[in-house]
Amino acid sequence: MKKKIIQLLIFLSLGIFFVWISVRNLSLEDIEKIKESAVGILNPKSLFYIFLTMISGMIAHYFRALRNILLIDPLGYRVRKSTAFYSIMVCYLSNLAIPRLGEVLRCTFLQRYDNVPFQKSFGTVVVDRVLDLFIFALLFVLIIFLNKELLSELVISKEGVTLGVRMNEIWTFLWNLKYLFLGIIIGTIIGLFIKKKRKTGKKESKIIIKVKNIITGLWQGLISIKDLKHPYLFVIYTIALWVFYYLGTLMCFLAFDFLQGLGPMPAFMVLVVGAIGFMVAQGGLGAYPLIVAGILMLYGVDYAQGLAAGWIGWSAQTVMILIVGFASLMLASFLKIEDRAVNNE
Repeated sequence: MKKKIIQLLIFLSLGIFFVWISVRNLSLEDIEKIKESAVGILNPKSLFYIFLTMISGMIAHYFRALRNILLIDPLGYRVRKSTAFYSIMVCYLSNLAIPRLGEVLRCTFLQRYDNVPFQKSFGTVVVDRVLDLFIFALLFVLIIFLNKELLSELVISKEGVTLGVRMNEIWTFLWNLKYLFLGIIIGTIIGLFIKKKRKTGKKESKIIIKVKNIITGLWQGLISIKDLKHPYLFVIYTIALWVFYYLGTLMCFLAFDFLQGLGPMPAFMVLVVGAIGFMVAQGGLGAYPLIVAGILMLYGVDYAQGLAAGWIGWSAQTVMILIVGFASLMLASFLKIEDRAVNNE
């Protein structure tokens, strides 16, 4: 518990730090622009787009739940759609309070209501997160490629050094270390091989056996992706998940008059790069609006207006998670606890 509290304080401190960074140099004119931008969405059309932003986020989470069902299915357990969706929303709700707590509660939830062993469902959660990270990396590379000219000319230092020049310097440095990295990889593989060959002759303790059982369960969850019964459906759910994430961002753009004419690319960039804000700060607090403002400046949007758009977009998703998350907790109480295990044939 003490570790969780420390994590919470660290992530909250980072969030507050990013909030301070985003507002420290604002002038009275900038503050006035932020107020005008916020008040500007208080009309039926803009509020409708904000509502669609929240609905799109909720649908994306539903597709994540459907994908999770496909991952658990090869393990010999059947999970109800309602249980899977509630567990996802409870996960995100919990993560707003304490970082990474949601992943644990998500597995506990499935164990309680659909009798899926914790360590096995946790393995599928790891797959889920690793897959998200992999797709994020691909999209990030795609974003850089599609915006190469725009980003390469971006000045990132007082001396006038551009991002393109700095990236070339980093690439050259890493390329010069290629043999070092190769040596580390080969050395690690050899070390693991030698360790595996050694025989201690000692009887395993109960703790070691328990740890092995946990690792086995995690591994079964991880490799479940290769045993998918509906791989094409898994791909469709994954694509749909990210499509609705994107549509949510695009709908938020349409809520602001000063963002409507930018086109689809800035929204795509905000979706991908803005995700970093949720990785570095508690629930994206402070970091996400700051990143959004920085991205929109690349497309000629005033910093104060971009900051306002970032905060409203962040607020819409956070409110959605709070509402649907608490609703999921209440609705889950009506679920019957069932043994959903089946035999693999």
